Amino acid sequence: MSRFPRRSRRDLPDPGSRRAAKRRPDPMAWLRSVAGQMFVLQFLIALLLVAVVATTLLFKERADKIEAAREHSLAAAEAFAHGPGLVDTLRGPDPTAVLQPLTEAVRAQAAVDFVTVTDRDGIRYTSPKTDLIGKKFHGDIGPPQNGRAITEVDTSPFGDEVQAIVPVTDAGGTVVGMVASGVTVRHVSSAVLQEVPIMLGAGAVALGLSTAGTAWVSRRLRRQTHGLGPAEMTRMYEHHDAVLHSVREGVIIVDGDGRVLMANDEARRLLDLPRTVEGLPVGGLGLPPRLADLLRFRRATSDEVVPVGGRQLVVNSRRTDRAGGPPGGVATLRDSTELHLLSEKVELGRQRLRLLYEASTGIGTTLDVRRTAQELADVARRFADCVTVDLAEPVLSGEEPQPGGEGEAPELLRVAASCQEDGRPLDRVDELHACPATTPTAESFATGRSVLVKDVRTSPHALSSDESVTRRALGHGLHSVITVPLSARGVLMGVAAFWRTGDSAPLDEDDLSLAEELSARAAVCIDNARRFTREHAMAVALQRSLLPRGLPDQRALEVAHRYLPAPGGVSGDWFDVIPLPGARVALVVGDVVGHGLHAAATMGRLRTAVQNFATLDLPPDELLGHLDELAARIDQETAAADRQPKVAGATCLYAVYDSTTGTCAVATAGHPAPALVLPDGTTDFPGLTTGPPLGVDGIPFEAAELSVPEGSSLVLFTDGLLRHPAHDVDARLALLHTTLARPGRAPEDTCTAVLDALVPDRQDDDIALLVARTRTLPADRIAQWEVPPDLAAVADSRNRALRKLREWSLDELEFTTELVLSELITNAIRYASAPILVRLIHGNRLTCEVHDASSTSPHLRYAAMEDEGGRGLFLVAQLTAHWGTRYTPTGKIIWAEQEVPGNPAGS
Repeated sequence: MSRFPRRSRRDLPDPGSRRAAKRRPDPMAWLRSVAGQMFVLQFLIALLLVAVVATTLLFKERADKIEAAREHSLAAAEAFAHGPGLVDTLRGPDPTAVLQPLTEAVRAQAAVDFVTVTDRDGIRYTSPKTDLIGKKFHGDIGPPQNGRAITEVDTSPFGDEVQAIVPVTDAGGTVVGMVASGVTVRHVSSAVLQEVPIMLGAGAVALGLSTAGTAWVSRRLRRQTHGLGPAEMTRMYEHHDAVLHSVREGVIIVDGDGRVLMANDEARRLLDLPRTVEGLPVGGLGLPPRLADLLRFRRATSDEVVPVGGRQLVVNSRRTDRAGGPPGGVATLRDSTELHLLSEKVELGRQRLRLLYEASTGIGTTLDVRRTAQELADVARRFADCVTVDLAEPVLSGEEPQPGGEGEAPELLRVAASCQEDGRPLDRVDELHACPATTPTAESFATGRSVLVKDVRTSPHALSSDESVTRRALGHGLHSVITVPLSARGVLMGVAAFWRTGDSAPLDEDDLSLAEELSARAAVCIDNARRFTREHAMAVALQRSLLPRGLPDQRALEVAHRYLPAPGGVSGDWFDVIPLPGARVALVVGDVVGHGLHAAATMGRLRTAVQNFATLDLPPDELLGHLDELAARIDQETAAADRQPKVAGATCLYAVYDSTTGTCAVATAGHPAPALVLPDGTTDFPGLTTGPPLGVDGIPFEAAELSVPEGSSLVLFTDGLLRHPAHDVDARLALLHTTLARPGRAPEDTCTAVLDALVPDRQDDDIALLVARTRTLPADRIAQWEVPPDLAAVADSRNRALRKLREWSLDELEFTTELVLSELITNAIRYASAPILVRLIHGNRLTCEVHDASSTSPHLRYAAMEDEGGRGLFLVAQLTAHWGTRYTPTGKIIWAEQEVPGNPAGS
């Protein structure tokens, strides 16, 4: 059977109609034909070629004229410049009178526009225009002055002009003048224009040949198409040659009566049509109603998917009579069954890729183990109806769980769950449960491998060994499960379970791969959170061990404190309360820059250093000076050893309160000044001279002495209290001022009020707060007198001390006090200078102080058997709790402390 239907006689053109058309010729029909269009195209090509050649000749003519003008003007200038006697004439008394006639003669003979002679500086000796003689020549005279001839092109109102400038040199090669010659380009003749007639003739010949060729092609085309015109050829190809039978796309052409005109082989295969389908009505082919309706062309369709016999066909249909064509229509059919299945897989793969992308951004947003597990459960709900995450209990505290063996029933804590209503039996969070060894969860935790159970109804122990639990779970529609171990860096931490319920499709191997990928990413995040939890706990434990465990016993201050570590990690904030001799107490607050273990360890070093320096009883400014030197040495050691952060930038405030005088000496190294709250509630921030942070400049620090009435409160804090993301430091200080301005509030209440008012919702730095309410030692607890520089006065001092001890009911300390005062006063009389003062202070301890005007400090030593002296301070050290030396602006104080009987610290 032929692929194309034969043409009937009625399809052939009528000869009578053709003769009628010849009698009524259309003058524009020839131009609309292929031959006419080819002729117009060839004519335009020939015309374009002629135009290109003409343009090329014009440019060539101009270039030839310029080159001829260069050679002509240069020859004239060189001929005149090398003329005999020219050098002597230029050096003569009147070169213009001699050279002007000569240049004009040469200009006329050489047919140039001008010949000009100038001196070495370009001043004209000659010129065709006599008014220019004596004026400077216009041109580039630099090269000729150096002995080199040049030519240049200049544009003037009369056209392009070429001039040549040639140097005139004497016998020694010295340039004594210049000769310039110029000619207008349009005065130069060219032979190029003689080629124009040849070019025009060639164009005419080409046009004639194109006309003859077009006529010949037109006759051949009409002979090969059997005299059919363009409209007839188009209609024939619309009906017969629009598609080929060999394409992998079905084509059906239907006429206006709904009968099939043509169906190619692919259309017959897709629709199971008979071989003799041409002429049959569409309704009698047994096609689905929807497809039959489309083939009647009641509406145009584009890529409409129609199911036919288990195939998914993409149908495109168009009517053929919309542009004046024959009635009917054409439809194309394309089998997209495989493509449809592939697109479903591609869409499923794209959804899974999107899920993995969301998992990469949605899991591990925090370093919290529970939060990370819940993020896994929330993200995985995109492909599972219920997701549970069970972890071993040690993981929550940052530890590594012990691996379980096969056959064991591990105990796991459900830390996260995300379920639909059907999965309610699985969403019991924070419940520790033992997983039976037969369950997939236990198998995954014991073997470290994933388990897929496509139908839990066929595995009676897949849910639990308890039949009641199994029945309850099956009653909620649970039918398939995947369990994946959560393992990262060799640590098995728990199991993630993915469940399908109700009418959802059972889980398969593709879902297993996705679940393993999600669990692997989540396991790394959970392990990171576990490690952070462990390291954070270690850092907090280290920091807590370095901070004061409790406040020391002292009566000079009533102290309360608070320490709030930052949630994101430990820092280097610290505080301390250090009792000092003489009923004094040192208050310390400091802050080390940075966070982490290094900051905490550095804080411990600085706190220990402050305690050691405090035992030397140094003034606040001197103590900070020693601490500054220590910080600088630590930085030097750090720089030499590794790249650890520096201490430079750490701050510290050191204050010493003296309850005998009610004064407080304060020095600060880059730390915020304390707040002073008077008994009536008046609050002030004393204007202290703030020194630089520790380890920065090494300049001396300055201490200030504050008068602190009894019942006042000193509020010391770190800068974490003043930090807030929405407010500046001044606003925070104003809020602190308002909070503290309350009279009669206890230190504990003050701490609570300050933290309630100033701690931000999201704290990003440690906060240390120390509130100390002052007490003053009563005057009757202090005894002071001056001792004359005479050894006989020692006995009188002992008697006065004994009377005071009896008055204070400290009879048990009489012997020791006598011995201590005798030794200290004797040493002061013998080795120091007046005035000598003795002071007894009855506080937590009994303090004996001897003040003299000397700066020499005694030293404890062990006396040999034959030594006559050197045992006094040894006895003092043995009989008292503490002793030492404190320097003052007027000398020194040697003190010794004894425990008071009945005092808790003494016992």
